[in-house]
Amino acid sequence: MAKRRTRGDGSLHLRKDGRWEGRYIVGYDDMGLPVTKNVLAKTKPECAAKLAQLRETLKESAPDQPKPGILLADWLDLWYQGYKKPNLRPNTQMSYERRIYQYITPALGQIQLDKLTTADIQEFYVSLKKSGRLIRADLYGEGLSYQTVQGIHTTLHAALDKAVEENLIFRNPSDECKLPSAKPREMKVLMPEEIQRLLIQAREDGCYELLLLELSTGLRPPVE
Repeated sequence: MAKRRTRGDGSLHLRKDGRWEGRYIVGYDDMGLPVTKNVLAKTKPECAAKLAQLRETLKESAPDQPKPGILLADWLDLWYQGYKKPNLRPNTQMSYERRIYQYITPALGQIQLDKLTTADIQEFYVSLKKSGRLIRADLYGEGLSYQTVQGIHTTLHAALDKAVEENLIFRNPSDECKLPSAKPREMKVLMPEEIQRLLIQAREDGCYELLLLELSTGLRPPVE
């Protein structure tokens, strides 16, 4: 079991604008979500000093035990909107939002954060690999690629790590999960008539010599 952090540590991170921000949990709202206060500074040491001063001056501190009943969906939204999104580029934001709101939340979002188990998450990953594709399943198959499942795992694992850091759960249940193995692509062997058609088309396109070299030596184009 992961060691529980002592209440009152807070957290420091570098903002997009170059300033350091410190966050400290001061309590929990009616939904069980953490309420935080923050401080800003130009340097990390200055921010750490301000955070320490904030802890000392606050009259009310966070309770020793996290408030039960926080749903994973609510925590994921708070974690993404409050901790991740401000420092992400638009394209990266889209990736996070797709993973959270299209995959994780519909499947696991209604489970309480402190009730989420390794088995719940493992079953979720298996289902994604087997039949998790939401669009164009007729072209690419019903299951998601290994890389997509891995990205979803990375996002969920990071959110749960932050929940451990904020004393909302004692350990990260995704630590012991194993991702479904990636299936190697089957090699397609061209028939002689297919090779002939390719060479005829390549001659018309002006790349006959290049294609002939690849076919005869087994060279592959670089992967982007």
